[in-house]
Amino acid sequence: MKNGTLSGPQWLVLSFLSVIVLGSILLQTPWAIQSGSGSYIDSLFVATSAVCVTGLVTVDTGTHWTVFGQLVIMLLIQIGGLGVMSFATFFALIVGKKIQLRQRLVMQQSINISAVGGVVRVFKHLLLFTFLIEALGAIMLIIRWIPTLGLKKAIYFGIFHSISAFNNAGFDLFGGFKSLTEYSSDITVNLVISTLIISGGLGFYVWYEIFNYRKSRSFSLHSKVVLITTAILLLTGTGFLFFGEYNHALKGMSPGVKLLASYFQSVSPRTAGFNTIDLNSLFLSSQLLIIILMLIGASPGSTGGGIKTSTLAILWVAIISQLKGKKDSELFERRIEDKDVLQALTLAALFTATFIIMTFLVSLSYRGELSKIAFEVASALGTVGLSLGLTPELNTTAKVLIIITMFLGRVGPLTLGFALAYQAKQPEIRYPKGKIMIG
Repeated sequence: MKNGTLSGPQWLVLSFLSVIVLGSILLQTPWAIQSGSGSYIDSLFVATSAVCVTGLVTVDTGTHWTVFGQLVIMLLIQIGGLGVMSFATFFALIVGKKIQLRQRLVMQQSINISAVGGVVRVFKHLLLFTFLIEALGAIMLIIRWIPTLGLKKAIYFGIFHSISAFNNAGFDLFGGFKSLTEYSSDITVNLVISTLIISGGLGFYVWYEIFNYRKSRSFSLHSKVVLITTAILLLTGTGFLFFGEYNHALKGMSPGVKLLASYFQSVSPRTAGFNTIDLNSLFLSSQLLIIILMLIGASPGSTGGGIKTSTLAILWVAIISQLKGKKDSELFERRIEDKDVLQALTLAALFTATFIIMTFLVSLSYRGELSKIAFEVASALGTVGLSLGLTPELNTTAKVLIIITMFLGRVGPLTLGFALAYQAKQPEIRYPKGKIMIG
């Protein structure tokens, strides 16, 4: 903060906090809860999970909340996925209000693009793309569910789950904490939901370049890295789960259904939170793989969390360059700047440290299995929502710690650090170099 003015990251953090508090108040009203009353910590937990598009819940979404409560959750998911500034921009554009420079700076921060110029145009495409994809997803789900759920329920479920999937939230309305386990062999549901998850997780700027590819006939280095890294992670995750769980968690399924289930569970940890098989039935090695995928997460400027695919790619390239003795980190005949490598390293280190610290603190407050606690913390930090069933059993202290973890995962440890740091002017003095032995 400088001269009483909030910076872009600080506005971003405060906007998310404000929506979470407002959402928790609405969820605490008698009209939102089936029984008429409930614990505020549960309302705060679910509101945080919805705004941070995580999907972890302490109470069942389909049975605990009324239709009003579920609609509040759906609105919080949409706001959280797109960002508060997206909605502010949407209404400003409707009434013809001019977008001021400060708003443009916050918009730039919220979708993580490098320049302020053209940010409003990108936002217009972002909103149009979001509503279009969500509508298409909802229509396909509605058509699939009409025969089994009826027209009204199919429309409601189709819209809710399309918004939840595109925004990588993972909330479902089927009750009993079952998620999509009843649809493990349903090709339509699996492909529609997974496509929505991938679409929301690629990042809006990547989609912007995809739609403009006919004009430019090229992709930026960022888009190339995101698309290739995403494909590698999807193929690797699917392969490991398919072969690793072939005669275990996937036993009894046909080869095609096994492949479908493996693919879906490779997509969902990045960072949606739906599951079509019981995660408790997986080997510990498969659960560890899912933890890794959850911590990696989606891509910059998307509805997902994690350290992001581009961060992983930059670190990998930097490591390979160091091992080869190269002075520069190079990718696709482009040199990656040292400051980008340092920022990627800082983000990964902060994310890893947060994961370790929060796992330690939750294990202190709740005496449970370390593997399950680590899985839950990774799910919260990566804003995923996958669970081994531990979240509803947590005590108040552990729930508060998971709330903090979800918030950190959504706004990003690096963004939160910038928001809280004193933005002092950098000194002109540069000290002599020092040498520290490494390795």
